[in-house]
Amino acid sequence: MSNAPLMPKATAVWLVENTSLTFEQITNFCKLHPLEVKGIADGDVAAGIKGHDPIASGQLSREEISAAEKDSKRQLRLAESKVRLPEPSRKRGARYTPLSRRQDRPNAILWLIRNHPELKDAQIMRLAGTTKSTLQAIRERTHWNSAALMPADPVSLGLCTQIDLDLEVNRAAKDRAPVDQDHGQTLIPSEVTTRITPNRPVGEADTHSRGDRELASGIDVDSVFAKVEDREVKE
Repeated sequence: MSNAPLMPKATAVWLVENTSLTFEQITNFCKLHPLEVKGIADGDVAAGIKGHDPIASGQLSREEISAAEKDSKRQLRLAESKVRLPEPSRKRGARYTPLSRRQDRPNAILWLIRNHPELKDAQIMRLAGTTKSTLQAIRERTHWNSAALMPADPVSLGLCTQIDLDLEVNRAAKDRAPVDQDHGQTLIPSEVTTRITPNRPVGEADTHSRGDRELASGIDVDSVFAKVEDREVKE
């Protein structure tokens, strides 16, 4: 809340006409120049201004004025308002772009289109401070200077900050649907390669390989034993 009363000059007119306060007290309370208060008392200043009663508006009390009238060194204190008004919200207007950098704006738009295709038109317009028609012309390559445009980072050009750019990119990434990527053939998981198989009794089928079984099936057992017996007789 400001320390000055509402309509300070009109309040000073009322205090000069209805109280015996000194010029210094009125000057300090109304935040005016001493010559202005003296001019109000002489009728040279604020001749057509109607006095505003600070008691009726709740800015001063009669006790406060009476105490100040009795003590010329006492300063008037503005009464605290019982109504709290919210501070007006400040809306961000269009970002001002210096004249020396406006010619680089199309280059920044082209850079954003090429390097961040996920950005929406509204986001690019906020970052580069451009219009819908200019953005559409650069995107469709119908801009009057399309042949000479060179992509340039808007942060390096001073059109936006890195924080603003990262914020818009993160917003666009959240709105974008996830894309399934095919990574091709992968290795067998370790759970499969390191899996322990339960122990089982070793049978005849496990002692010989398939080749051994095929080789054994082609041998004549009688002829083998006959050769062994002939060898023993000769010895």
